[in-house]
Amino acid sequence: MNIKIERINHMIMEEVSKILMLEVKDERFKFVTVTDCDTSSDLSYCKVYVTVLDNENKEGTLKALNNASSFIRGELAKRIEIRNIPELKFFYDESVSYGENIDKIIDKINEE
Repeated sequence: MNIKIERINHMIMEEVSKILMLEVKDERFKFVTVTDCDTSSDLSYCKVYVTVLDNENKEGTLKALNNASSFIRGELAKRIEIRNIPELKFFYDESVSYGENIDKIIDKINEE
């Protein structure tokens, strides 16, 4: 991945986190953590990976995030100076739960 895309990914990740924390009025978004972004090379799409503190409501939160993506994209346009703001699509980041599962397995092995 080239340096420009990495820099844009980092800027999008930071700004989306700030927007979710401060700008969006939906209380479900207060406990969302942006873990990674993956922007296409032509800057038309961006996959935003998030984790949710409340796992029981993660599907509803992801649906609400994808519904609010146009508002978040508009806020990004005000904050990031690039020609085209990519279309945002939110996905749940399974790596955190996968890591927790690995930790449990290691702890279980160490107990035996």
